[in-house]
Amino acid sequence: MNTYDWLVNLPFTDNDIACRVMEVSFNQGSRKEFFRNTALQPFEKGEMVTVEGVSGFDVGEVSLSGEIVRIQLKKKGVSETNAEMKKVLRRSSDRDLDLWKQNKAREREALVRTRAIIQQLNLNMKISEVEIQADGRKATFFYIADDRVDFRELIKILASEFKVKVEMRQIGARQESGKVGGIGSCGRELCCATWLTDFKSVNTTAARYQNLSINQTKLSGQCGRLKCCLNYELDTYLDALQHFPEYADTLQVKKGTAILIKKDIFKNLMWYVLPDTNKQYPLTIERVKKIKALNKDNVIPDELEAVEITSSKLREVEPEFVDVVGHITLKSLEKADKKKRFSKGGQQSRPEQRNQQQKPAPGNPNQPSQQQNPPQRPPQQSKGNRPPNPNQPKQKPPQSSQKRRPPRQIPPDQKP
Repeated sequence: MNTYDWLVNLPFTDNDIACRVMEVSFNQGSRKEFFRNTALQPFEKGEMVTVEGVSGFDVGEVSLSGEIVRIQLKKKGVSETNAEMKKVLRRSSDRDLDLWKQNKAREREALVRTRAIIQQLNLNMKISEVEIQADGRKATFFYIADDRVDFRELIKILASEFKVKVEMRQIGARQESGKVGGIGSCGRELCCATWLTDFKSVNTTAARYQNLSINQTKLSGQCGRLKCCLNYELDTYLDALQHFPEYADTLQVKKGTAILIKKDIFKNLMWYVLPDTNKQYPLTIERVKKIKALNKDNVIPDELEAVEITSSKLREVEPEFVDVVGHITLKSLEKADKKKRFSKGGQQSRPEQRNQQQKPAPGNPNQPSQQQNPPQRPPQQSKGNRPPNPNQPKQKPPQSSQKRRPPRQIPPDQKP
């Protein structure tokens, strides 16, 4: 319910022409009224002031002051020179604020007690809010009722129960939603709780003009009525619909009767569907007018000549899945992998080496076979033996003492 004062920094040299009216809000902005500033001291937005009340005084917060109040007066249709306008008494003192806080603490208890009394009297009404004046002499009860309610007995009980002057004020469901407040489906604070003051009637015709589905759950607000925002863009849609042809719900073609299903106001297209098919055909406004003129002359065209719709929006390329397994290498893991491969390779190469050693060398058929003598393991060194010196040259293995026999010579007489 706050209004931005965009004239707050505007300098004025003549104090006589300055606006002497202020806007004061009560009960956290749920109610606002205009008061005349007869005091010589200026008041700024956010200050607590004591104003005239019903046979007493009340405490409120300054919501607007200065030249912007004249714009608000013109908007609400209130005269600046109205003689019945109440006055601002003074800036609120500590005593005024303490008394105001004490009476504000009674509002919750009064609300619960009033609802219990209404239930006992079987009255068809709902109390939404109770506002007690700062001096505790008057209490305003805001209620909602569909039909006329006789609450004379209720007023007598409330006056004797709370010892105050009782005022009953009927409000609608939209005003109640504005007093309670909340967050709408758009994610922002409710319009009726922030800036909307005059509530216009809303019907389902506004939803039909905007090609919205008639779903009461989606079109209804927190107050249970149709959303006020349905009227915000209605004038724009009505201006755009003036270019569309009237009485074009059906078109005659050789395939059958084309039925209109929707209108795309932003693209100036009209969508039709043919019988025995679910395919939708978008037509331009000029084509619809042409077919309508042909049908008026009893001429049936062959086809609808639908428009091919191409999306001008750039399609975002989705990133493909990339397998990064194996792209990241660690040296420690590579070393361990090499050791495993080397150990496996050594074990597999040992039997191959044994087979190579057991086979006789080519050209030496007389060399004895070593299959019967398996290779012996080297003797284990004792703890006292020294380890071999790596710098000492390796000794050659002893050669076999067996000498090779020369090849046998055959005399030429005995040759075959």
